[in-house]
Amino acid sequence: MHLYELDVVATAEGLRQKEFSSVEATQAYLERIDNLNPKLNAYLTVAAAEALAAAKTADERRRRGEDGNLLGVPLAIKDNITTVGIRTTAASKILENYQSAYDATVIKKLKDAGAVILGKTNLDEFAHGASTENSAFGPTKNPWDTTRVPGGSSGGSAAAVASDLCAGALGSDTGGSIRYPATFCGVVGLKTSYGRVSRSGLLSMTSSTDVIGPITKSIHDAAVLLQTIAGPDSLDQTTYPKSPRDNEYAEAISTRADLKGLRFGVPKEWLSVGGLTAGVAKMIKEAIGTVQKLGGEVVDVSLPYAKYGIPVYYVITPSEISANLARYDGIRYGYHATEATNLFDVYAKSRGKGFGPEAKRRIMIGTYALSHGYYDAYYLQAQKVRTIICQDFDKVFKSVDAIIGPAAPHVAFKLGAKVSDPLKMYLEDIFMSPASLAGLPSLVLPAGFAKPEEGGEEMPVGLQIIGRRFDEAALFAIGHCFEQATEHHIRRPKL
Repeated sequence: MHLYELDVVATAEGLRQKEFSSVEATQAYLERIDNLNPKLNAYLTVAAAEALAAAKTADERRRRGEDGNLLGVPLAIKDNITTVGIRTTAASKILENYQSAYDATVIKKLKDAGAVILGKTNLDEFAHGASTENSAFGPTKNPWDTTRVPGGSSGGSAAAVASDLCAGALGSDTGGSIRYPATFCGVVGLKTSYGRVSRSGLLSMTSSTDVIGPITKSIHDAAVLLQTIAGPDSLDQTTYPKSPRDNEYAEAISTRADLKGLRFGVPKEWLSVGGLTAGVAKMIKEAIGTVQKLGGEVVDVSLPYAKYGIPVYYVITPSEISANLARYDGIRYGYHATEATNLFDVYAKSRGKGFGPEAKRRIMIGTYALSHGYYDAYYLQAQKVRTIICQDFDKVFKSVDAIIGPAAPHVAFKLGAKVSDPLKMYLEDIFMSPASLAGLPSLVLPAGFAKPEEGGEEMPVGLQIIGRRFDEAALFAIGHCFEQATEHHIRRPKL
């Protein structure tokens, strides 16, 4: 087995047993990135020199007797998370050469743990999208079929994990941006509870739903990464005040061998939604069968207001985007239009040339929704329905331990198939946005493979498991049991 094929846990164990060094592992990934990234465009910035320096430091720390689950492990970071010494572009021309003055809190924690950062991965510009086609630096391609999208907006991170261009990665999720690429690329993706992980250093999209989470090759890897980055932060007042217990997530995995005694709710509205393809429906029903074979009780539940998740999300999200992106004005940092002749020209030309079409579209929609005379009709109403969606979930969780269902209505679609139709692209979040609006943790893991409706080779299908707020441990326990009963996560694309 090549070093780049190892996951986070196996890499750490190999380093612990002195089977290889962090420098050797890092070099193996850098060589693979050099070979495959031109084909996939998963990385926007490869930090080879910085990564090798960090690997040498990690090896020295181990020689001094230090140990750690991420010490010397090579990781990738979504390029909307700030990193000192490595540019942070958000896949936008307006930040093409931006160098952050500070590390995001999650980056500080990873560096303290000794992780090696290989580089920054591609995304939809400012995380606006579901396909990673909205990047100013070209789309990422799905490693299972390079004519198809990897999902978005964390498509670069998911493609990097699936194609063994890193041991694991961080992404961000606002309405499905970790989970969607995880299902399309056949890897594990966790949207953490809102407030579980600090957002300090995450370039803001929708501040009320943005979260950072892991994208990995296994459930155990996701648990290790979350254990490291979770916890309160004085720089983010929305973080949950309690840190997870030491080894809480790893212990959750090891203490459950089956799903006996657990009840799983399947929203009846989700399996009858329009657009759910036969191949995906078949895989999800088989996954539900696996849950039952493992001893889990499966019951029908109803989330009647979840169907309004898309319209609610696409009122609230552009509104917050409109406010958050106002800071990119061509004056303080980022792209500056030198041909401007007055202050208004600086604003108009810098933003006009710096932002891509989708960012402009969302800014305009959000500004409209927040404008005088429309705030009450749109934004305020959306927030009221959001509250009802939260109440829907709270009611269901009184009788079940987790909610299971599809992650996406179909497998990865062709590059260019939906990029010219924003409404179709927005509808991709149909199964994702409700949990985001409610601030709930949501795990996606490989659940099989299905052929695209238009024909072609089989593509990954993901199962989504939604849990109670701040109970990621339960999701890891459930996901690990499912993972051990199947072999879907073992398959890798042939590149």
